[in-house]
Amino acid sequence: MIINGSAGSGHDEQQAHYLRDKFGAHGFEARVTLAASGADMTAAARDALAHGMTAVVAGGGDGTINAVASVMVDTGVPFGVLPLGTLNHFAKDIGIPLALDEAIATVAGGARRQVDVGEVNGQIFLNNSSLGLYPDIVRDREKQQSRLGRGKWLAALWATIGALRRYPFLSVRLCMGDGDEHARHTPFVFIGNNDYTMQGLNIGARARLDSGKLSVYVAQRPGRLGLLRLAWSALRGRLAQERDFDVLSADSLAIETRHQRIRVATDGEVTVMATPLRYRIRPAALTVIVPS
Repeated sequence: MIINGSAGSGHDEQQAHYLRDKFGAHGFEARVTLAASGADMTAAARDALAHGMTAVVAGGGDGTINAVASVMVDTGVPFGVLPLGTLNHFAKDIGIPLALDEAIATVAGGARRQVDVGEVNGQIFLNNSSLGLYPDIVRDREKQQSRLGRGKWLAALWATIGALRRYPFLSVRLCMGDGDEHARHTPFVFIGNNDYTMQGLNIGARARLDSGKLSVYVAQRPGRLGLLRLAWSALRGRLAQERDFDVLSADSLAIETRHQRIRVATDGEVTVMATPLRYRIRPAALTVIVPS
């Protein structure tokens, strides 16, 4: 088990001892690593594979789950998830219980299921990737947390207000795998691993993770009020009728911009990548332990 043990995560040796005892009650010897960084997480996952562990489990938020899963892709070794983060998008979408004891029981006695992963310029994502507004907000939020000592949610609020005040647009060309091309001037491009529900109270959830397709969502030239209108349309279940909102599907695509390098978010982590951005779906690449 690889647990996010970085400062502020709330996971320490006491929790590691608790996890060892809980898995011991299910008949398993659990070796727990408290990792302080993404590099520590991936190194621990590689070490686990090298030593022939029967399963590798990640405990933390979506960033932690992504880091460990990036090593597990295409290995066939079962990957378990303990949703110890705030939002836990991947765990929710694949049906893993959010209660810790139930999640442990799932890892100990669950079934194996193969799911897709997305990839951009060689970096995988389990949930989604985006460019434009969201990476800008994340970068500003992290600056406010480190420099001003603000809490995550307060920093996110101020970062969102700042991003909307600047409201930068991207000129992009989407080159779909089937040969179609779409030129857009937009505040954001959102690429999902499989289809996202974009309407109603379940907005942001996925019904399946094994369709073998990326979903692409692009808003066309909306101003600040236009962005709010799109959000309101989504809540009312009318987003599909919006003329200024594109919903596309592909197994691969390239995104071209006039920028040589651009900030890209993958499962909430922001990286600067060279353009063009090359996306693809990797079908059934990850074997996950899910409820029986």
